Amino acid sequence: MFEGKKLGFGLMRLPLTDANDKGSIDIEALKEMVDAFIEQGFTYFDTAWMYCAFKSENAVKEALTDRYPRDRYTLTTKLHASYLKKKEDRDRIFEEQRQKTGVDYFDYYLIHAIDQELYSIYNEMDCFNWLIEKKKQGFVKHIGFSYHDSAEFLDQVLTEHPEMEFVQLQMNYLDWESAEVQSRKCYEVASKHGKPVIVMEPVKGGTLADVPAEVRESFTAYHPDLSVPSWAIRFVASLDNVAMVLSGMSNMEQLMDNISYMKEFVPMNAEETELVHKAAEMIKDSIAIPCTGCSYCTEGCPMQIAIPDLFRVYNKSKRGEITDVEANEEYRQLTESGGKARECLACGQCQVACPQHLEIINYLKDVAKCMEKQD
Repeated sequence: MFEGKKLGFGLMRLPLTDANDKGSIDIEALKEMVDAFIEQGFTYFDTAWMYCAFKSENAVKEALTDRYPRDRYTLTTKLHASYLKKKEDRDRIFEEQRQKTGVDYFDYYLIHAIDQELYSIYNEMDCFNWLIEKKKQGFVKHIGFSYHDSAEFLDQVLTEHPEMEFVQLQMNYLDWESAEVQSRKCYEVASKHGKPVIVMEPVKGGTLADVPAEVRESFTAYHPDLSVPSWAIRFVASLDNVAMVLSGMSNMEQLMDNISYMKEFVPMNAEETELVHKAAEMIKDSIAIPCTGCSYCTEGCPMQIAIPDLFRVYNKSKRGEITDVEANEEYRQLTESGGKARECLACGQCQVACPQHLEIINYLKDVAKCMEKQD
């Protein structure tokens, strides 16, 4: 089912021409990245209906499918429950996805971000049988789902839907033993059911690229030539039942770094694995808000609060990576075109959308106390 190299190009955090506009994809920069990726023998591309303010699938057509023969790449996209109001929406969205991406069929198609709440919607809309039919019709080669919930519930989903061929899980060394994310336990459940795993968030939205100094020093001492993010990606890629690791690359530097160690991938040894687990313990103590920066929470926010960006500044401030003056200036710039943390209405739509199930409303109160003292 999965062939070739283990690194996949995640198309959610693409290069932008305007940092404040998630849909302003820099197509020329993306074309260069796609070319480099394919030239080095990589083929797997992962997008979704709502990525990059609904523009990611369009960018796939411009940067990839219009420029390469169909046998040079494999393409994945997804169907999310948030946009299903009636059963007819399934086909409407699917046909628009084919049109936007410019392909006749998808190599992989996922039911998106299953948790207990969304699972009931997918069942109500008969999405599993619908997806099986798409496969029978030849519009999809392989079917699966991405997942954000407990290992126990994953076992239930896979038991009820053995027709699903693979599972996409949030896995990284920081969440490996997390009681909330349950990376290890979910991986073990998928393996028990014989389902290969695609890894999302291996660097936890950039968190594991920007680690405390003591972690960085320990990694560099062991492997002077390897980047900090490489440790995160290599950790999950070394797991036996991992078929693909997605990386949301937003510039050529990140892409070439990933290629450098994934082109001829060598699994981690026991010493490296132990070093990573020690790093996880050190990092846990330094993170105030465990946000991955996926931005699902921002769509529909009535106050247009740039939630992940505010959390990022708050985390950097708490870790002492920036001064109070720098934090205040960055916060000011972020809130010029959007709402401040204190302006949250506590409507809760962000918490419903959050795959991490974070208590965003309370975290925004913490941010407001810290960043808006002098307002």
